[in-house]
Amino acid sequence: MSLQKLHPEHVDDTRRLAYSTFAPVLISSLTKRLARCQGTKELGDLEKSLIRLIENSDVGEPQAEAMKEFAIELVVSTISEARAHPDTKSDLEAVGERRTQGRSENPETLEEQLQSGLEDSFPASDPPSVVSTSISGGSKEIVGTDEVLRLKKEAAQREQEKADAD
Repeated sequence: MSLQKLHPEHVDDTRRLAYSTFAPVLISSLTKRLARCQGTKELGDLEKSLIRLIENSDVGEPQAEAMKEFAIELVVSTISEARAHPDTKSDLEAVGERRTQGRSENPETLEEQLQSGLEDSFPASDPPSVVSTSISGGSKEIVGTDEVLRLKKEAAQREQEKADAD
């Protein structure tokens, strides 16, 4: 039934029904789009803003407090659903929180700090020693090298020839 054919007494009820039916779907779609474009930090800001808006609204209905609680429940569940959606953009790490205390952004200062650190740590380690170790009991076979594979193949051929000769 179209709006023109709707009885005037049913207009307000139909409007409320339309709002209650389509508002959650629209809010969910908009929230997911925001999450995909802006990320989860923006979702957190939106959630706080919407909850504050609902709490500060002046509703002239007898069930105003219950209505506000349901509206906040809708906001929280919709934002949670958008956060969990696979298309949600991950926020960039706040680099400022990781920055080492006293670290400068000035390139010359950074270069000086780097040179100072290099000088303080020179030599970085002792040079590697060239020491040969021998293990008693013969040489150990290194599995996977071309030489080892060739030797194994030749040994298998000799054993096959012995078996054929017998």
